[in-house]
Amino acid sequence: MSNAMGADRVLLSQWEALLLESLRSLGWSDERLLRDVREGELPVDTSMYEFKYEELRAFATAEPVTFERAVIEGYRIKYNTLRGIRSSIAVAYGLEPELTFEAGEESVTAALTPEQYERLVSVLSYGWIVSEVTKDADGLTNLYRIEPIR
Repeated sequence: MSNAMGADRVLLSQWEALLLESLRSLGWSDERLLRDVREGELPVDTSMYEFKYEELRAFATAEPVTFERAVIEGYRIKYNTLRGIRSSIAVAYGLEPELTFEAGEESVTAALTPEQYERLVSVLSYGWIVSEVTKDADGLTNLYRIEPIR
C-alpha cells in the first residue's frame, strides 16, 4: 500500500493501536469494538502487556469520530519505535519477531503473510521502510526487515 493511499487515515498513538489490535486479536469485530469499548464492556488483560482497556474507552469517549474511523477505515500510527513495532506484530499476529539493536543496523525482522505485510505497511508511521529479506517458495510467508529510513 502506498503512502498516498493511507494519507487520509486517522492517526493513533502506538499505545492506542496496540490496545485496539489486542482486542482484534481476541476476535472482536468492528461492531463489537465500537459497541463494547464505548459501553465499557472490556476484558481484563492477563498478557505480559497488562493492557488497561479503560484507556481505549477514554480515547473513544474523548475522540469518538477518530476512534470510529480508526476501527472502520483503518489508521496510521503517529510514531513507531522498534520495540513498538515488535509488540504490534506480536499482538496482532501472535508472532515473535527478531529485534536488532546494533548501531546502524536497528531493525525488526518477521515472517509475514502477504495480508500481514499489507496491514503492517498500512499502519506504520512515516520514517520506516519494509524490505523483503527472503521469499518463501510456497509464497505463503516471506521474511521482512523493518528499519528506520537512514
